[in-house]
Amino acid sequence: MDLVGERWALLVIRELMLGPKRFSDLRESLPGISANVLTQRLEGLEAAGILVRRKLPPPAAAQVYELTEWGYESEPIFQALGRWAARSPLHDPTLPFSTASLVLSLRTMFSPERAKGLDARVGFRLGEETFLAQLAGGRIEIARNGLDDADLIFTGTPPVLAGAIYGGQPLEALEQAGALQIEGDRALAQRFIGLFPLPPKVSKPA
Repeated sequence: MDLVGERWALLVIRELMLGPKRFSDLRESLPGISANVLTQRLEGLEAAGILVRRKLPPPAAAQVYELTEWGYESEPIFQALGRWAARSPLHDPTLPFSTASLVLSLRTMFSPERAKGLDARVGFRLGEETFLAQLAGGRIEIARNGLDDADLIFTGTPPVLAGAIYGGQPLEALEQAGALQIEGDRALAQRFIGLFPLPPKVSKPA
């Protein structure tokens, strides 16, 4: 906690777990954080060796923040926290959900048993970012990628996809509302959203 216990520090690390981001991208994905606080957290995490600053090559020439190899090793901590927090009786899967939150949650909640025998490639268009999930051998790997070889593509916002996967919102209803687009294998789409069961809730103290 001496390394990551400051407010917003863990959330900054979470947002960088999928790759480098600019300062403006981090602010956009962390509603409520001020520029001053974000600067302080980035400086503190850099001093701790958890992230580094670097400049992208031309023509971008923008400064980005990226986790170090040691920083990326913290993902199991986020997965353990995610499984633990999802058991809260107050957990609400319809609350705002960033792209990083969605992708990390899929890696965390994935059920190898439910995916038994499944060999597929599922793509996601989430705003300007695209990701490809590869499922095989009871495993899932998700990374930024092109979607040319995807068997199925979901297009929508992270909260909409979270609502379908964790909130039980029917795919057909989301499509009719114009919130979600599905291209490709529709049977695979139905199976895919069932691969991420939430853990049982704890009971509130009497």
